[in-house]
Amino acid sequence: MSETVLEVRDLKTYFYTYAGVVKALDGVNLTVREGETLGLVGETGCGKSVTSLSVMRLVPNPPGRIVGGEILFKGQDLLKMSDEEIRKIRGNKIAMIFQDPMTYINPVMTIGDQVSEVILLHQDLRKEALQMKIEHLKTRLQSASADTQKEVEKEIEALQLEMKDPPKLQTREARRIAITKAIDLLRLVRMPYPEKIVSQYPHELSGGMRQRAIIAMALACNPSLLIADEATTSLDVTIQAQILALLSDLKRSLRTSIMVITHDLGIVAEMCDKVAVMYAGVVAEYANTKSLFKNPLHPYTKGLLRTIPSLTKEQDRLEAIEGMVPNLIYPPEGCRFHPRCRNVMDVCRRERPEMITVEEDHQVACHLYATRESQREASR
Repeated sequence: MSETVLEVRDLKTYFYTYAGVVKALDGVNLTVREGETLGLVGETGCGKSVTSLSVMRLVPNPPGRIVGGEILFKGQDLLKMSDEEIRKIRGNKIAMIFQDPMTYINPVMTIGDQVSEVILLHQDLRKEALQMKIEHLKTRLQSASADTQKEVEKEIEALQLEMKDPPKLQTREARRIAITKAIDLLRLVRMPYPEKIVSQYPHELSGGMRQRAIIAMALACNPSLLIADEATTSLDVTIQAQILALLSDLKRSLRTSIMVITHDLGIVAEMCDKVAVMYAGVVAEYANTKSLFKNPLHPYTKGLLRTIPSLTKEQDRLEAIEGMVPNLIYPPEGCRFHPRCRNVMDVCRRERPEMITVEEDHQVACHLYATRESQREASR
């Protein structure tokens, strides 16, 4: 079994407002393994983005605060780290692609400066600078005369010795190396003419190009976990498909784990290995993607899938889930979905359902299945 990169346990994030305490996340549990893509889906306001901000320790305080639970990144609890320690992980080991590239990209800095800033902040470029000098000398060695070969070989040996304790880089040299790496990153995300793009400003690029620049920044330090929060919402369909294909290719080539936050079930079906369906600050269903689409269990998940227009059946009207998302200052007692559920029972109004395993890699928090499981055990 692959290594667990991220494990969220009973996470609770509240927002303290004048109207009351908004329980945005109220006991969320998630797991992301190495090389896996997890999709977080649900209606607007269900807690998807708050989950990502909680993992990144970027919940605005005030009014927000993580009040309980654990966020384990490779076994380390991010909630117990100091601000200085979390800054070494944020943008380095865990990176995030935000929804609107123009909101999270600096309009007065060139693309090259912004990508290289991440590299300069988190990477030690001293060894890379020495390696570049060694490669340059090796190239010279091939065409050097017999008299100069020994001198070049001595220079290479001296630089190889320095690799054990590299000297401090001058700011100009460090920036030159970082810009070179930035160009390589822009080329990796299939940015056209990366050598030209590094000297351009965000307003000179299209929406798709700005999003590629954001992805390049996120990948600058080869993170173990990449969080994509509605990364393609503001893009047209053609560019959206290109960005999704790019993320899938990068996942395979770099073995990066990805958490995709979206309300688009088509993106989930195309990209994700597992899916967590969220509703009103809790996870209602957790399954591998094929199992979720083939056999949805939770009434909310079934409702979401019914709202997708069919390509094979004629429909007079699109289906909708009746009712409204609850006010999270005063969430419903028991199951949070029960006021909108077609299969509601008395127990749903009284008790909050536990997450139970119905089949392999398929869990659901619903009293319907807890009742069936208890009936099976009673009949044995």
